[in-house]
Formats: sequence, C-alpha cells, structure tokens
Amino acid sequence: MFEPMAGLAVEHLITIQVDGRSLQVRKGISLAMALMEVNVVPLRRTALSQAPRSPLCLMGVCFECLCEVDGRQNVQACMVEALDGMSVRLANGARRMEAFRDA
Repeated sequence: MFEPMAGLAVEHLITIQVDGRSLQVRKGISLAMALMEVNVVPLRRTALSQAPRSPLCLMGVCFECLCEVDGRQNVQACMVEALDGMSVRLANGARRMEAFRDA
C-alpha cells in the first residue's frame, strides 16, 4: 500500500512484533508509517461497529492510529518512533478493563 519514496535508504531495518508476528521495518520512522509500509492496515477497529480505522493525519490530531505498544494502551502510533524489539498489539474494539483497575 505505502512504499518508501525512490532513493530513500532502506538498509537499516529493525524488527518489531505485531500481534505475535515479526516484521522488518525501516529504522527512524514513526510506528504508524512503519506499519503502513509493511501493509498492516487497518490499525484498529471501533468498539461499536468494528469499522476499520487507519492513520489519517500522522501528526497526533485524529487518534485513528491508536494501538498498544509494549503493554501501554491507546498509544498514538504516529507519535512514537518504531524501535527494535517493540511489541505492538492492534486495537480491536474497546480497551481492556484491567487498564482501569491499575489506574
């Protein structure tokens, strides 16, 4: 779906875990861009209708790229850099209730 622009260096790859799958993504880009480049879309589904949602603004305004990163829920994937070894769970519906118990 999305590909790096021609001429961009892609020799530096890192590995992230997405819903248990190991994926190689470019180093130094946002998690949202990394996921889109390896064709991981949609990033989440809404709680009520299960409608697919994907990044829209890529600057932290729309909240359409929410996912779980290293156990932290509701992380905006466009606002964090993809890091080697990062564990990502795509959001499907409402967030887990144990998140409310720990607060």
